[in-house]
Amino acid sequence: MAKNLVIVESPAKAKTIEKFLGKDFKVTSSFGHIADLPSKELGVDTEGDFTPKYIVSPDKKSLVKELKNLAKKAETIWLASDEDREGEAIAWHLAEELDLSDANTKRIVFHEITKSAILKAIENPRSIDYNLVNAQQARRVLDRLVGYELSPVLWRKVKGGLSAGRVQSVAVRLIVERERDIEAFTPQASYRVDAVFETEEGSSFKAKLPKNIETEAAARTFLERNKGAEYAIAELTKKPAKKSPAAPFTTSTLQQEASRKLYFSVGKTMTIAQRLYEAGLITYMRTDSVNLSQDARNAAQKEIETSYGSKYSKPRNYKGKSKGAQEAHEAIRPTDMSKHSISGDRDQERLYDLIWKRTIASQMSDAQLERTQVKIEIKAAQPVEEQFHANGEMIKFDGFLKVYLEGTDTEDEEQDGMLPHLSEGELLNNDYITATQRFTRPPYRFTEASLVKQLEELGIGRPSTYAPTISTIISRNYVEKGSIEGEPRAYLQMVLEEDTLKQKELTETVGSDKGKLVPTDIGMIVNDFLVEHFGNILDYNFTAKVEEDFDDIAEGKEEWTQMMKDFYKKFHPHVEDVQENADRESGERILGEDPETGRPVLVRLGKYGPMAQIGAPDDEEKKFASLRPDQQLHLVTFEEVLDLFKLPKTLGVYEGEEVEVNNGRYGPYVRFGKKFISLPKGKDPLDVDMALAKELIEQKKKADAPIYEYEGLPVQKGKGRFGPFIKWNDMFINVNKKYDFDNLSEEDIIQLIEDKKQKEIDKLVNEWPDEGIRLEKARWGRFKLIKGKTKIELPKTTKADKMTLEEAQELLEKKAPKKKTRKRKSTAKKK
Repeated sequence: MAKNLVIVESPAKAKTIEKFLGKDFKVTSSFGHIADLPSKELGVDTEGDFTPKYIVSPDKKSLVKELKNLAKKAETIWLASDEDREGEAIAWHLAEELDLSDANTKRIVFHEITKSAILKAIENPRSIDYNLVNAQQARRVLDRLVGYELSPVLWRKVKGGLSAGRVQSVAVRLIVERERDIEAFTPQASYRVDAVFETEEGSSFKAKLPKNIETEAAARTFLERNKGAEYAIAELTKKPAKKSPAAPFTTSTLQQEASRKLYFSVGKTMTIAQRLYEAGLITYMRTDSVNLSQDARNAAQKEIETSYGSKYSKPRNYKGKSKGAQEAHEAIRPTDMSKHSISGDRDQERLYDLIWKRTIASQMSDAQLERTQVKIEIKAAQPVEEQFHANGEMIKFDGFLKVYLEGTDTEDEEQDGMLPHLSEGELLNNDYITATQRFTRPPYRFTEASLVKQLEELGIGRPSTYAPTISTIISRNYVEKGSIEGEPRAYLQMVLEEDTLKQKELTETVGSDKGKLVPTDIGMIVNDFLVEHFGNILDYNFTAKVEEDFDDIAEGKEEWTQMMKDFYKKFHPHVEDVQENADRESGERILGEDPETGRPVLVRLGKYGPMAQIGAPDDEEKKFASLRPDQQLHLVTFEEVLDLFKLPKTLGVYEGEEVEVNNGRYGPYVRFGKKFISLPKGKDPLDVDMALAKELIEQKKKADAPIYEYEGLPVQKGKGRFGPFIKWNDMFINVNKKYDFDNLSEEDIIQLIEDKKQKEIDKLVNEWPDEGIRLEKARWGRFKLIKGKTKIELPKTTKADKMTLEEAQELLEKKAPKKKTRKRKSTAKKK
């Protein structure tokens, strides 16, 4: 047995570190936290000093037992979890649950997984920092108090199964408020005037009026006055300018830039960065710091001078705004500056490339520019005060731009370009002038990256919280990734060319917001209820102040239990008051009266989602209809709601089966007997007639028809959420791009099926055919136990290859659903 036991959080990290340490060290993983608050109770002593009740989850008990045995046999235990608050808490839980002694337990930290960093950490151990532990406890307990007490209020006052959270609810509030700003926005029209001029040498360039003209009449008048006009350079100004590189990446700036340039979600960026870190390729990826160590700056300088020359090098030290909020004291950077790229997973390659370029560029010289501003006077029969302006930019020395340029959230309509050689007083020829109707734009919906930026600017949350916050509000269905196609809008354009004025009407698509964060009905209702009744919790300043308190606790300036007491003594009574006295919230809107019955027509949130209703709550006979997925409670109109009650609509009988059109949970569809066929996108179900229904039915039959028969079983093909596939023997087989899906040959089909069969064989670990049970390899190195429709993912610590039939049956028995028994209502009141 090795003398030293090193415990880290992840197996990948353990594997990398083990390469750097000798045979006297055994490196193992705790697989994250080994202890946490219980899932089915508050787990906090609110009557006393707010002591948390930590428990080891069932799937970690065998792991803890194994770690205890290893610790007993080792002379020294090294706790090597991450260097942030979460990592410190993991180290503390390990020390507590494994009954480790201070005498032979050492805490080590490092912000990169390289041999030098690991050996340096071993040479400089420290003890557990309880200030950091307490800061993590404060966050965990406060979030538990808020979530555990607010969620039941939502169940009772809004809808069952909802949840609230200190940071997630504030993030939803930002998105809801932005959506309402967009809905309240009224576009204002004006006319942008552009011109193309040509020099005597034949070089052309663009110019424009610096200010838009407000009305069509004024724009037309301006163009009329330009008939027969002459143009000359009235003023030409050249100024030197410089552009400086951005600071190295913090967690949030990496998330934003990876979104802009690589189109990664925040969660994907963090997952890939975690893998790069664990492979020893980059430094720790959860940090607020923009600082680089002196060694890193020296390494960057050497690489820049070697690759680009000394004139491109300018060592810099950046200062961030954070106040010790994240304990990693260096920006995200490559561990080896000489490694320009890596080989392997495509997405890892792209993210590494982004990090390397940003880091190197941050230590490079400024770009030297020359900016040119040109003013063009109009010499017309009638005096014209306006002048055309043109701006140009020339790079005299590229500096850091040789490597990297930071992306932007919104692209300007016109970027400064190159201008030809010009001189003051020079006469110009005008090719044409356009006056184009333009409309002011509403605020932009948030992307994941811009939401992170906003949260950071408000001081809400910290690097480790952004990705889980966004994934939570999406998984809770408070927010969804928008699929808004946009709508056509007409606009005018007037063109003056060769003293002839023409007008044409063009169209543009507006409001398209694919992939942006859009609040759902339930998100808006929950937000409105929480803002009305718990405005202090959802207050941006309060949430930011809490983060500052956590920072003070981490620095030993504040007692965390006192912070909890001060918060809870105001919070808990208020929760009880709202629980008892607040009205229910369903987002109800009364739209009018049903023309047939005179009963009220309304929309509200129902048990199964947004719905329309004809009839008051006390009416014995009420009609209900679900809103379509593209309709929202606060926007749907009276006429649209009445149309919902015209469905389902029976179209007739086809081939002996009834055909009807209806609206369902996943959108409008045609039902043909027991088959359901989705309508084409944007097709109104009320416009569907029997002819179209027959066409859709025949298309569906053709798509479902077997394309081949293999081993006596039919082969079908189709397209699903993961792309094209064939189906054989109840197996779905993905068809990758190397095959021509529309023209699959017999050999292609056989090859696909045989490859899939082999994969299934390779996945199989054990099988008990008589019992209908099989044990298979699953994703990420896990294992699945399968019987019929029951699937169980085995705990990480279970030895799958040694599992017996009896153990398998015991696990399946635990998973089997329990029969529900009706409980008698008790008349006794709780004291």
